[in-house]
Amino acid sequence: MPENRWSRRCHSRKPRAAQHAGPGGTGSGPRTFCGEYLQIRHTRGEAVIASRDDTLAYIEQYITEDDTLTSARELGHRADTHPVSAASGAALRFLATAIDARAVVEVGTGCGSSGIWLLRGMRVGAILTSVDIEPEYQEFARDAYQQAGFAANRARLIHGRALEVLPRLTDAAYDMVFIDAVKTEYPDYLHESLRLLRRGGVVVFNNALDASHMTDGPLRVSDPDTAAIREVGRLVREDERLVPLLLPVGDGLLAAIRTG
Repeated sequence: MPENRWSRRCHSRKPRAAQHAGPGGTGSGPRTFCGEYLQIRHTRGEAVIASRDDTLAYIEQYITEDDTLTSARELGHRADTHPVSAASGAALRFLATAIDARAVVEVGTGCGSSGIWLLRGMRVGAILTSVDIEPEYQEFARDAYQQAGFAANRARLIHGRALEVLPRLTDAAYDMVFIDAVKTEYPDYLHESLRLLRRGGVVVFNNALDASHMTDGPLRVSDPDTAAIREVGRLVREDERLVPLLLPVGDGLLAAIRTG
């Protein structure tokens, strides 16, 4: 019988003082890391080696989009809304399905691709509340939901600044909150999300591993978006009410379950 074993070569070194270990990391002191992941599968005596980039590319290609999602994502790119990747969308659908979501808040409607993924994971009749400051984007999203086969009453689209809208939503009434909006406001969104979520609910932040915010150096240290992403990572990790998880899909999803 063929052997099927996977192994990983890791290296240990002392990083530069400014080197960042991920959202919420301090970047100081020695650490062990896997820089170039070499996944080696031995099959009938032949070794197949995949780089880390190959592995991440495979993850992104594992789930395919249908025509409706592809159209919504392409429109999002043209409108410069930075829609979620297929793998990120699949993760959102998975999480919504796993918690049998009945009520979800989305901050950052975009052109509707992430909303479609969420609605496909939510139970029949569940309501997506999506907030965006751009009314034109929400019209695109409304059309995308309709093309995906969802009734108009499945999505409540609210036009406005999220930090002004979220305080008006009911406490502990939501199963999931997905954040994909102004990065400098991420810590404030976390505060609002914890108020909105029921126990067992999930909060998810997009762009947690965006390469443009993970590179260290003088420009990155003072970058407001980078500082906010790292701060929300630290807050999530240190909050005893939350069970966190960092998913390397798309530009990274930081997810956490509220347990208390």
